[in-house]
Amino acid sequence: MTKVRFAPSPTGKLHVGNVRTAIFNYLFAKKAGGTFLLRIDDTDTERSTKAYEDGIREDLTWLGISWDETFKQSERFDLYEAAAARLRADGLLYPCYETGDELDRKRKLQMKNGRPPVYDRAALELTDAQKAALEAEGRRPHWRFKLSGNPVVWEDMVRGHVSIETTSLSDPILIREDGSYLYTLPSVVDDIDAKITHIIRGEDHTTNSGAQIEIFEALGSAAPIFGHQALLVGADGGKLSKRIGSLGISDIRDVEGYEPMAVISLLAKLGTSDPVDAFETVEGLLEGFDLGKLSRSPARFDPEDLKRINAKLLHAKPYAEVKDRLAAMGADGGEAFWNGVRSNLERLSDAKALAALVSGPVTPVIADEDAEFAATAAEMLPAGDLDGTSWGAWTTALKEATGRKGKGLFMPLRLALTGEAHGPEMAVMLPLIGRERAIARLKGETA
Repeated sequence: MTKVRFAPSPTGKLHVGNVRTAIFNYLFAKKAGGTFLLRIDDTDTERSTKAYEDGIREDLTWLGISWDETFKQSERFDLYEAAAARLRADGLLYPCYETGDELDRKRKLQMKNGRPPVYDRAALELTDAQKAALEAEGRRPHWRFKLSGNPVVWEDMVRGHVSIETTSLSDPILIREDGSYLYTLPSVVDDIDAKITHIIRGEDHTTNSGAQIEIFEALGSAAPIFGHQALLVGADGGKLSKRIGSLGISDIRDVEGYEPMAVISLLAKLGTSDPVDAFETVEGLLEGFDLGKLSRSPARFDPEDLKRINAKLLHAKPYAEVKDRLAAMGADGGEAFWNGVRSNLERLSDAKALAALVSGPVTPVIADEDAEFAATAAEMLPAGDLDGTSWGAWTTALKEATGRKGKGLFMPLRLALTGEAHGPEMAVMLPLIGRERAIARLKGETA
């Protein structure tokens, strides 16, 4: 059975880049009828926090991404220790005693001499006595995995044929001096234990995958199938904008006020051969989802696309779906109100300002030269309850009575009734404002 995983570290907020990886994994699993695993990579115990972990789960839930299984790496150190012991016994995990400064000097010297800055494996030449002497000085080893020196090849779901020359790589450090694990070994051990079949992640992991494949094999397991998608860049091809692109998903939700499916719709289609459009449900994305459609070029994230998709989703939402949310922000003007204003919204929070235009208090804007016209308009407002036909009948009568037309007819009425020069169609707004408030505002009263 197909099984994928999303493996965030609880050391910060989820942002559009890693959420895009979560979306690809989720859609891939659901389309194949497989399993989606949420793995919390919290081996960095100093930086990992419960608050960030809870935030990850909350953000995924808000987006509509549910997981079938979940676990935390911090609860599985016994598995990592057993794997490390096996690699040591096989001579594939060896201790190194260089300090960070010493390694940095080595790299600089290699580059100065025109050689790639690859670890020289000097630690493999140390005798037991030399190791003991170094430890007597207070040094503690970090542990490196011994790469084979052979090319590692695979067929990538996105990048096609990939070949990594391990002779061009430094033996990766798997365990730090303090005994804590870096990402690589726990990730491989968990992928084996959880029976992960496909690993879908950013292209910045491509080289790392070459080393990981050798660790899979050293631990007696075939590697999963890999897919490395191109990373996100800003609309101009540079780094993601701090305004939205690098914000946490919680900020996009709580501060920017975007809909979850706007985020999902955009990120699921960016960088593919499909048009970027609004989807009302995650399930709606499944039919056309195919990692083979992903380009190897960086995908450009444009906040304007997010804004456009968000507006399109809101314009199609029925009142029942937003009623409670409107009520929570004090903007529930009823179904007629929602149907009248939704086509003017970019974010749901915009409805709050429009609700205020209806219920008031609104201070009318009436220029001196329009005062007499406004008073006439108040007198000529159709009798009885106002409806969708009232605006047309009223303005036609005013045109005949005053000779005004076009902007000179309509703009003074809008300014008097709403205090704003722009907004929803007045044929919609007039019956929502109601007869009493309309007359009061036309008379210059705040109502």
